[in-house]
Amino acid sequence: MPTKFHPIEEQSVDTEVYIVNKNGFEQHARILERRVDEVYVHYLNADKRLDEWLSQSAVRPSGSHEATMSSDGNARKRKRGSVSEEDSVSPNARASPGHSDALAGSVGPEAQAITEEEYDIKHHKQITAKRNFDKVVFGRWEIKTWYFSPYPLTESEAEDQVATPHSHGPSSAPRIPGVSRSTIRSHGRTSDLLAGGLGRNHSGPEKAMLWVCDRCFKYMAEGPSYESHVRKCSRKSPPGRKVYQRGAHIIWEVDGAKEKLYCQNLSLFGKLFIDIKTLFFDCDNFLFYILTDADSQRDHVLGFFSKEKISYDDYNLACIVVLPPYQKKGYGMLMIEFSYELSRSSGRVGTPERPLSDLGLRSYLTYWLSTLIRFFRRLLSVLPPDASKMITVGGVPDLADAHLMSPSAEPEDRAAPKMKRRKSTKGWDGEDLAASSRVVEPYDDSDPMFTSLRTVETTPNPDGSATAHVVIRCTLADIARATNLRVEDAAFALNECGLLIRRQKADGSGAEEIVAVSREMVETVAKQRNVKRMCMSLAHVLL
Repeated sequence: MPTKFHPIEEQSVDTEVYIVNKNGFEQHARILERRVDEVYVHYLNADKRLDEWLSQSAVRPSGSHEATMSSDGNARKRKRGSVSEEDSVSPNARASPGHSDALAGSVGPEAQAITEEEYDIKHHKQITAKRNFDKVVFGRWEIKTWYFSPYPLTESEAEDQVATPHSHGPSSAPRIPGVSRSTIRSHGRTSDLLAGGLGRNHSGPEKAMLWVCDRCFKYMAEGPSYESHVRKCSRKSPPGRKVYQRGAHIIWEVDGAKEKLYCQNLSLFGKLFIDIKTLFFDCDNFLFYILTDADSQRDHVLGFFSKEKISYDDYNLACIVVLPPYQKKGYGMLMIEFSYELSRSSGRVGTPERPLSDLGLRSYLTYWLSTLIRFFRRLLSVLPPDASKMITVGGVPDLADAHLMSPSAEPEDRAAPKMKRRKSTKGWDGEDLAASSRVVEPYDDSDPMFTSLRTVETTPNPDGSATAHVVIRCTLADIARATNLRVEDAAFALNECGLLIRRQKADGSGAEEIVAVSREMVETVAKQRNVKRMCMSLAHVLL
């Protein structure tokens, strides 16, 4: 007979709203945990990565709550105080061994039963509500973590959990607020995922520290062990093959089935900066793409992304991480562009796995929008963007294929004297700037957008000259196909930047409306959104 799971008790969770004065601004927050003179707060309408420990004097109840407290303050304080004591005292001062089972059985038979998967998700959310490490030492960086990561307990920590000096059995382990059973072996399906850090009773932020090797991602709970390992670790690069190299920046493809330990440790480290529902230690079905920066000694990891080997939804990215010390430098956009190049080279139209985080949505919106703007710029240009002019000797110029013209074939370029250019410092480390002076966009010139759907209308001017305009009549699906984007992704990006607002009546079609996008509108959006050139160079892809 299948086991029935009942909703988890949430009576010990403080649901009151408090006010925190931070940097001169008042913010509303909830208290997730209490310990001596400190509270762990979550700011309302903010991401969990901003959660932090504060002194108890830095928070105060909101105005509506103060009135309630003034009437029955003693009772309310005792209720919250009991939770605080339970979360902060040592294991021997907690409930008896049968306490967790009593909580599990406190749900009446009339309560609605939930599925095992729903129970796991509920269990997981409550346990991962707060970070289990405040900081991580990674090479020369000491990084503040963002989220919970299920690092397994060490042998000494596991022994402390099972056999503390005053324990009376496994149930005497620290109880997680809102979770009826929180021992290491509380639930078979989630014990491996959720055991990491649950019993670490940190009395201060200085003890909530993790050490991770920046070469092999091996993790340690003590500094001396880390120092000893670093002196012996000989790994100089990720254990995979190069799939992209531009100067000193390299993307490595690592098979999760061949390098299981490396990929598991990499996933655990990345989870410190990713807020996903679950994390599976089975990496066999995933490929990891690791971005590194090389020096004379070895390759330093900047970030990575993973993707399923076989995705029936054509997802080209499962999760992506840029390490905090290297963020806002274009590395995330480089990896996103490369993930779409993987889809394009395999003949598929990819998209990232849903749901997207707030930072992920912002990054992908930037990519989708930049891809569309660069495409419109080329599509709506009579001449290539880097061509100064077109000279035709005899006859009438054929402007239909002028966008395919190579600037190197222009007569004025051959006749112009070569001028010595100053050395530019822009570009990637170790990059040969002369070899990549012209950016090649991943567009197919044989696509109908550049052939049958594209027309050039030329109108004469009074002075004998002529003005040429490019006109394309197409559907949103045509644009998505030409840019290798999903239709829904392209529509979302165009709507966010306002390019779907301008509508006009179609000629001779009655009430039917069409969306009109002009080159002027494209340039306005490009300036507002600060659209930049591609970070990835197709000439350096090694697929």
